[in-house]
Amino acid sequence: MAIHPKLLHVPKHQRDNMVGAALSDSLRQQYKRRSARVIKGDSVKVMRGEYKGVEGKVDKVNTVEGTLEIEGIQREKVRGGQVKVPIHASKVMITGLKTDDKYRSAMLSGQKQQAEAKPKADKAAKKKAAVPKKKAAAAKKEKKEEKTS
Repeated sequence: MAIHPKLLHVPKHQRDNMVGAALSDSLRQQYKRRSARVIKGDSVKVMRGEYKGVEGKVDKVNTVEGTLEIEGIQREKVRGGQVKVPIHASKVMITGLKTDDKYRSAMLSGQKQQAEAKPKADKAAKKKAAVPKKKAAAAKKEKKEEKTS
């Protein structure tokens, strides 16, 4: 497959959006979303093409071409041997999500991460606490200078 020239130099955060697929009906009801980005470990079902109806786990995601390699979908080479067939992400449906990643599960459920958020009052208290440390360091320097004199 040839890559469209305009897609060659697309930044990664934009290419990641191109590797999205529709969610199955049960996942749509659970997460209240229509689609999600496909990652390695997701279970997918092929909806179009020669391998229509085949289900398997995603082995590899190619964000440059927007394709997936799925367990069980292989083609035999002319000289013998098996080769995994790349399937475009838009031609599959996600049937099972890998939710080991806390960030991904929070994003899918629509919750913002609150673990990293800190109140502004704490930052102001830290700044006030840092000022006396600077004064103490300056006082130590002055004492050293007095001793050397």
